[in-house]
Amino acid sequence: MSVLFIEYPKCSTCQKAKKWLENHQVSYTDRHIVEDTPSYSELAKWLELSKLDIKKFFNTSGMKYQELDLSNRLNTMSLEEKLTLLASDGMLIKRPLLIGDDFILIGFKEAEWEKANMH
Repeated sequence: MSVLFIEYPKCSTCQKAKKWLENHQVSYTDRHIVEDTPSYSELAKWLELSKLDIKKFFNTSGMKYQELDLSNRLNTMSLEEKLTLLASDGMLIKRPLLIGDDFILIGFKEAEWEKANMH
């Protein structure tokens, strides 16, 4: 089984996550979150798979998130508007993303990654 690893290479958390994958011999496909930003339909599919609130997909500590005042605006936006916004700029998406056949992990929390079925 190979997983999809979506990262921003300059992100230190992404670098730690990539090292974790390599140390655990997890086969993965690497994808740059800005050069190949997830599409609306991918994000919608992953949101459904994750069973999480869409807010978890936003990089709330990012400059772009703060510039757009999203902490105040998200509550008034529709799901479609949120997905469109995420698909418009990879820097708005929390990273890394790790996508398997039956799971999605957002961010790098080692304990969560340990539990995921990656082999």
